[in-house]
Amino acid sequence: MTSPPTALIAEDEPLLAAALAAELAKAWPELRIAATVGDGESAVEQALRLQPDVLFFDIRMPGQSGLDAAAELADTWDTGARPFPALAFVTAYDQYAVQAFETQAVDYVLKPVQPERLAKTVQKLREALHRRPSTSSTAGPIGTGDALDATAHQLRQLLAALQPSPQAAAAPTRLRQLQVSSAAGSSVIRMVPLAEVLYLQAADKYVRVVTVNGEHLLRTPLKELLPLLDAEEFWQIHRGTVVRASAIEAVQRDESGKYIIALRGHADHLLVSRLYSHLFKAM
Repeated sequence: MTSPPTALIAEDEPLLAAALAAELAKAWPELRIAATVGDGESAVEQALRLQPDVLFFDIRMPGQSGLDAAAELADTWDTGARPFPALAFVTAYDQYAVQAFETQAVDYVLKPVQPERLAKTVQKLREALHRRPSTSSTAGPIGTGDALDATAHQLRQLLAALQPSPQAAAAPTRLRQLQVSSAAGSSVIRMVPLAEVLYLQAADKYVRVVTVNGEHLLRTPLKELLPLLDAEEFWQIHRGTVVRASAIEAVQRDESGKYIIALRGHADHLLVSRLYSHLFKAM
């Protein structure tokens, strides 16, 4: 006998989480809510622990957003153990966000929960679970890699579509150099030409600026730097890492299928996330 499907709800407003659970009980009686969490970090942790069949992630939560949580989960999910969950985002009505979801064919639930809209989402999620391959104890779920690649593509497109861009009204001026410090809290500011930068990596409240000759810190968030960088010159390979394309010496694939970048003149190796592995698959 097949066990009932399970779901994880990630919603930072308890009343809305309870309302969603109550409406799901009506629209999908056999669905069992495995857990409810209130932030993105807990959503990733519990999803990896519980391995649910369905995820309902609020698009906006304290700290890590639902979209970022889904992207991290897609990076770390072991497809050899269980297929990636069917995914639906929970969002307050926003025409721009809803249009992005519909364009990428991503399921969504409006809040406050609307039974008619939820019924459509439940139908899509049921169909997704029905199409999902069964688990094999030897070879793992057949085709789950392709399914997860498709999910990664959707998430990548959503991240781009929903990323706020203050420079949207006019073409941003490309950066030529960065104002950096040598240590957290340092009062000494140095100017580092972008031409010397090997890669940029988010780290706590700072961005690491790594060059052949050393490492510096930058306070500007990486997401604010991205629109100011030439996308052909600097490639995003992870949610928190951007690398200069010409600094890439080699790319190799490890036993788990992940891509690892080796840099010219530097010992660091950079991991390519599943969301951006398409950049290297043709190689």
